[in-house]
Amino acid sequence: MIDYTYQYKSILKADDLENESWDLFVSAFNPSERVSGVFDRVRATRKDWLIHNEYGLDEAVIPTRAFQCPHVREDDYIIAYFESVGDIDFLTTRICIDLTGFMRPHMLYLVNYLKIRGLKTFDVIYTEPGHYSSLDQTQFSSEHVYEVRQIAGFEGFSNNDDENDFLIVAAGYENRLISEVAEEKEKAGKAILLGLPSLQADMYQQNALRAHAASDSLGDVKRRVFAPANDPFATATILSELVAREDAAKQITNLFLSPLSTKPQALGFALFFLRECLGRAATIIYPFSRYYSPGSSSRIGRIWKYSVELE
Repeated sequence: MIDYTYQYKSILKADDLENESWDLFVSAFNPSERVSGVFDRVRATRKDWLIHNEYGLDEAVIPTRAFQCPHVREDDYIIAYFESVGDIDFLTTRICIDLTGFMRPHMLYLVNYLKIRGLKTFDVIYTEPGHYSSLDQTQFSSEHVYEVRQIAGFEGFSNNDDENDFLIVAAGYENRLISEVAEEKEKAGKAILLGLPSLQADMYQQNALRAHAASDSLGDVKRRVFAPANDPFATATILSELVAREDAAKQITNLFLSPLSTKPQALGFALFFLRECLGRAATIIYPFSRYYSPGSSSRIGRIWKYSVELE
């Protein structure tokens, strides 16, 4: 078990962003204030907008010189972006990623890409929503899930023995996605990770209601654990503890992880996997939709800065 909480996090005020400076700042565009407002205030030698095709944005709202490409897979997209940037010394370049507007698979692969390229530390910005537009009924993706598959860069080897497979789902607002993942790994033992404390006071209850709506697909949940919805380091630590506990009781044959909750928690899944799962039968899986909503929140909550260490 590894304690990841030694890594530094802080809350920034909007004005504080103007005192921060990086060589490269990368943000995935959507028209919400919690994304565009941060981009405008941050100072960096180079600032890039990435456009996710799945958001279906009208060309009229897309910023000039934003990066666009036709690739659907997260690895193809991120590699194409860095090819467009040109030569980067990943040992010395100060990089900050605003994960607020990122699709989770692209954000996870980006972390893996930075690690492969030798980056040892980088900063992450995340701006909490003040409110979700439809409370517990908020939908972040289209109804149709066309596949559940491994996220690129997080495809661990498979163990032919599946007697004690174990699935950990970070439960978000969309019970349909939880159900898709649970049904894909129907025979695995299951654990649910919920965000507590939540991003806002009313969000934990909304989250719990949506997770309960997927109970038929989940079946008997073996473990329920909690991690702060805004803390990737605490999330990674909870995952480390949970997996160590399960392994001690009976060795997990195949470990499946599915981060469907907040993006800070998804970052925590990536950090845990890259530190502890590369040498075991483990994988991160995700239910993919054709369309994702670019504007499901209103108002700006707290702005978090995380200093991530990849070694």
